[in-house]
Amino acid sequence: MSITKEEEMAGMKAASRAVAVTLREMRNYARPGMTTQQLDDFGGSVLKKFGARSAPKLAYKFPGHTCLSVNQEIAHGIPSARKVLQEGDLINIDVSAELNGFWSDNGGSFVLGEDHHVHQPLVEMSRQILKKAIANIRAGVRISEIGRLIETEARKNGFRVIKNLTGHGIGRSLHEEPHEIANFCDSGNRTRFRKNSVVAVETFISTASTIALTQADGWTLVGNRGGHVAQHEHTLVVTDHKPLILTEENEIWQ
Repeated sequence: MSITKEEEMAGMKAASRAVAVTLREMRNYARPGMTTQQLDDFGGSVLKKFGARSAPKLAYKFPGHTCLSVNQEIAHGIPSARKVLQEGDLINIDVSAELNGFWSDNGGSFVLGEDHHVHQPLVEMSRQILKKAIANIRAGVRISEIGRLIETEARKNGFRVIKNLTGHGIGRSLHEEPHEIANFCDSGNRTRFRKNSVVAVETFISTASTIALTQADGWTLVGNRGGHVAQHEHTLVVTDHKPLILTEENEIWQ
């Protein structure tokens, strides 16, 4: 969507606060020995306090309030009473929701407790690349150039990117134009960021894989070459200068 009046900005800020606080609180709530179902139930309760509705549930009938992906899972992991979190797990939480007709999206990967499997360098790279990418977004910049920046930063640090998962426009629905804000330079995409548009920008930084493959459950994504992936995501408003980050309260950079 494009912000055209103050009521729209207020609506996007409210929806974004709901998803950002939910992501932050879920990350703080996660403990070894907890199931992903328990963590998701907690996230659902936080969204409910805001009066927000789970976007994946609402839009796609996803079997959970949030997407919870663990270790080799890249995204869209289904919360389960059989999946128990362990010390050192690489966890990704993706929270998106609708509130009073406005939609917002954010996500983040983190290591649970002690980093027994040395995932933290991957997580940190994803965080820092997203920060650099967002700092370079302004009206008139080609979307493909942000993709080039993300992939270049990943490769020079020994990582890869997932090429078939992208950021996207958002606002009055979960996915809007621009439909693809890729993690690589898609030279065929000549679209530029527009002033006052709302977008969800995300990194998918990988140790080995470049393509996400859907598993038999119809939702969970894993890499085509194994390894691990870290994802971080903010919803923001494009301006002529520094973007306005609507989901800053998720504290993924702190």
